Amino acid sequence: MPNFGYHFALLEGSWRRKLYRALLQAIVRRPVRPPRSVALSVFAYSGEETVPEQVRSIRSFLRHVGRPNSYTVVSDGSHSDRSVRLLEQIDPVVSVRPSGDQLPAGLPPKFLRYITTHPIGKQLGLTMSLPRNGPALYVDSDILFFPGAADLVCYVSGQEVSALYLADCQTCSADPRMFRDPNEELHPVNCGFLMLFRKLDWSLGIQRYLELEGEPTFFTNQTIVHLTMHANGAKAFDERKYILRLDDQCIYPDRYAGRHLALRHYVNPVRHKFWTTL
Repeated sequence: MPNFGYHFALLEGSWRRKLYRALLQAIVRRPVRPPRSVALSVFAYSGEETVPEQVRSIRSFLRHVGRPNSYTVVSDGSHSDRSVRLLEQIDPVVSVRPSGDQLPAGLPPKFLRYITTHPIGKQLGLTMSLPRNGPALYVDSDILFFPGAADLVCYVSGQEVSALYLADCQTCSADPRMFRDPNEELHPVNCGFLMLFRKLDWSLGIQRYLELEGEPTFFTNQTIVHLTMHANGAKAFDERKYILRLDDQCIYPDRYAGRHLALRHYVNPVRHKFWTTL
């Protein structure tokens, strides 16, 4: 028997996204009134295809977390001039910049080529450049913030760890060629939401990349981040409020959205729920 709830959710998500995209010019003109200022620099990496998600993600951050020192959208190079103007109209702290700024010096040529030319590698390059001036937050464009995100402010100061990360819900979202021991696969890291308090030592991830045979995969970037986070003693955000889950993919409702939630990362299998919550 067909799963009518799941297929209806897919259709609903699709038409809600199309409607949101059509109304973007009006949406970005609607002011958001952030509840507080946050001593944090926020960075995202995205392109033209995800402009609707990026707009909604930024507006949800401003509404539920507050106004950061800056919110920089690092472009993969595909943004149109119109989309850049749309994003920068959301709030005075939002700006769009090209990728490749402030990369660490002395990187091996093979690795430098990956983080400056590969579409996913460029995201890694941005992460490696953080933090710059004070704590930095990296946010994927398909992350939506909820009222519970007010407690994100509590994470900004007084941290003894080097970084905080969003826990992934499965170990298979990785490039298995980069692991040398089964224990390295434990406590999977999702690279879509990271808070960094100081520069990290990326040497382990870089070395594993240099040892790769063949081309990088979609999850090579995330595996390098995973290895680096654990090598630097990073900790996970509260998994009860900072959510990446796939167990409600094939049902109609969003099992987790609600006032208690801080955020949910709507990765590809559940991307339609990013819009059914609208």
